[in-house]
Amino acid sequence: MEKNTPLVSVCMPAYNAGEYIADTIKSITAQSYTTWELIVVNDGSTDDTADILNQLTDPRIKVYNQENKGQCAAANQAFQFSSGELIKFMDADDLLSPNYIQNQVLAINGDDNAIAFAAWGRFYNNSLATFQLDDDFLKVSMKPIDWLIASMTGKQVMLQCALWLIPRKILEVSGLWNETLSLINDFEFFIRVLLCAHELRFTNDAILYYRSGLAQSLSATTSASGAESAYHSINLGTQYLLKQEASDRVNRIAADCFQRLVYNFYPQHKTIVNLSELKVKELGGSSITFPAGGYTKILASILGWKTTQYLKFIFKKRA
Repeated sequence: MEKNTPLVSVCMPAYNAGEYIADTIKSITAQSYTTWELIVVNDGSTDDTADILNQLTDPRIKVYNQENKGQCAAANQAFQFSSGELIKFMDADDLLSPNYIQNQVLAINGDDNAIAFAAWGRFYNNSLATFQLDDDFLKVSMKPIDWLIASMTGKQVMLQCALWLIPRKILEVSGLWNETLSLINDFEFFIRVLLCAHELRFTNDAILYYRSGLAQSLSATTSASGAESAYHSINLGTQYLLKQEASDRVNRIAADCFQRLVYNFYPQHKTIVNLSELKVKELGGSSITFPAGGYTKILASILGWKTTQYLKFIFKKRA
């Protein structure tokens, strides 16, 4: 790999992203690093995404259109059209700080067995004035298994796709996105990918601005198919971890992941809840408590978490 200016391919699936994609692309064209290509796959959008993409004139940006096949299929298609030595998958509604790519390239420094990652934070209501950096995110270079275990102990791990700059060689070993998954597909994919590297390297002066609170986002999905995807993604991802390290601490992490599914999907998706409860038991149990605050915490202390969650589900359904 050329150490100084390797080609970086930004692979971007886009579905009904017309409200945000121009700003996202602007954050790429404004990068201090200029040796990049942007591959956008318009995944059957029904809004003005295609019109916005058709107005782009930068020769480094390549746009492809396909029938709607889902985020994973569109990301895989973008990768197939790419030619860079380094790959960044990126959603069509997030933003990168100006030196993001430059500093991630420097962090990798020609090592095609290392993956660079960066800091991140959320912003809401399309306003960067609401941005807050996530101070709890582990910003330390480590071996992948150690970073994953540290990042998953007692909390949910952040594996958002634009955080990572990945050598093509690693993706050729790990494989691409699992097209049978939709909800939390990044959990399975990035655990599989990260475990193929020899080191994860934290990147200074690189911030991902993660747009949150979108009602139509994939992460807001609560359909039966979404619940099934979440379960299978957690099941596969935790299997990868256990294969790498069969230990009590990984068992606890895996059990916690399934316990969160129980809390999230009760009572709407009982089959997934039952399967997840079995996994928690098989893995030795979980100690994480029902996530609640304010009146929900008071109700849970009186009625129990299941009754509280059921009442929340009924009220939401009637709203």
